[in-house]
Amino acid sequence: MSDRPDRPAGEAAGPGSARPTFAAPPEPAGHAEPTHPMISPHVSERGAPAGPQHAGRGGPPPPTGPPAWDGPPPLAAQPLSRGLRETVRELPARLGIRWRLTLTYGALFFAAGAMLLFVMYTIVGVSIESAWPVAPFDLSEVPAETGQRFVEWWAQHRDGAVVEARAHMLNRSLLALLGVGIFALILGYFVADRALRPVAQMTATARKLSESTLAHQRIDLKGADDELKELADTFDAMLTRLNEAFHTQRRFVGNASHELRTPLTINRTVLEIALADPDASEDLKALGRTLLEVNARNERLIEGLLLLARSERELSVRRPVDVKDVTETALEQLTPIAREAGVSITTELVSAPTTGDPVLLERCVANLVENAIKYNITEAGKIWVRTGMADEALVVQVANTGPHVPAYEVSSLFEPFRRLNADRVDSAKGSGLGLSIVRAIVSAHGGNVTAVPRDGGGLLVTVRLQGSGGPPRRG
Repeated sequence: MSDRPDRPAGEAAGPGSARPTFAAPPEPAGHAEPTHPMISPHVSERGAPAGPQHAGRGGPPPPTGPPAWDGPPPLAAQPLSRGLRETVRELPARLGIRWRLTLTYGALFFAAGAMLLFVMYTIVGVSIESAWPVAPFDLSEVPAETGQRFVEWWAQHRDGAVVEARAHMLNRSLLALLGVGIFALILGYFVADRALRPVAQMTATARKLSESTLAHQRIDLKGADDELKELADTFDAMLTRLNEAFHTQRRFVGNASHELRTPLTINRTVLEIALADPDASEDLKALGRTLLEVNARNERLIEGLLLLARSERELSVRRPVDVKDVTETALEQLTPIAREAGVSITTELVSAPTTGDPVLLERCVANLVENAIKYNITEAGKIWVRTGMADEALVVQVANTGPHVPAYEVSSLFEPFRRLNADRVDSAKGSGLGLSIVRAIVSAHGGNVTAVPRDGGGLLVTVRLQGSGGPPRRG
């Protein structure tokens, strides 16, 4: 097959060339702002037209679009058809345990019935032969030849009676076995359901469990001390240990919040008093301001760690909240910071009601916007913030201009203390916990967060949560 895209101008196709090439699509001569930046975030920042200029760069343009196959597609694209044997082998794995138990009960019943039928088949023949009389009358009064022929005829008659009795019994027994077997399958299904009821009770209890119900929610299975009772008691003991672990974690977070904040607060107070001293030298004041900045960064780091620990736990507050209002509150706090950094914010806020913790949701949006301000371009930076409903889901999108972000680096940005290009020198911008806190808060609310790089630099971060319905209202 020879479906290949045309080569770009200025590049000759050699006769021995066999590798596929990719033609870059023509690009606009100038930069234009997108009318819907949140819907189509990949804004091209390049203004050079495609064509012969690529040849002067020493090579073909980067690949764009799907590759062109030079040969047949790989084997994975054409999976081999599976035979009947493979399908039969995979059938048990596709059946639930209830149906497997039902089929096991039915198979055992049919096996026992077939064995009983065979025994009865044998017993019927032996019983008829044993009870069959030697002759219906005395043969001593008839001639020997006639008596011999009568005995043979009588034996044939006996054998015919045995065969007929066995055939009659076999036909009726098979019909009875089939009917009773179908009934046994139906009965086996309900028996399996009854046997699996404790397992269903354990499953329902595990689904209802959360951090707030671990203290009192237990299976507490009643019944004989069998394997299922032992399993339920083991599960209850595990829940007790988990409750103790969560209680220890909550106590640790509370103690750490107090023990770590107190010395930093004292340090800040001492430094502020020292800076307020009119007799302090300029060198001392410069040192004090540097120490205040370090102290403030440590305070932000501790606040971020405590907030991350709180976000990763089960929500303790759930009430109706409109993310539009939450986003407006966060933007009111961060707009002066953005204006000071020379970054403009464009918003499209639509009502998006949900149920959750308003404080955590506000922190989530604030982290996204704050991150977009910090990692933006130095001149004429832009941020787009959008909220609304899409496919019955709440959507929050924050996009920004900024440095180029490789696609393979995006997923690592949500890890704690991870920065772009593993940058730990420029750590004054933040502690590296912003996106980690966002992911923890979104996960605690049962949602997901994704990020994709924008053409020309920057990120587009999308948060999706379960909405609570209601007609949208624009702000």
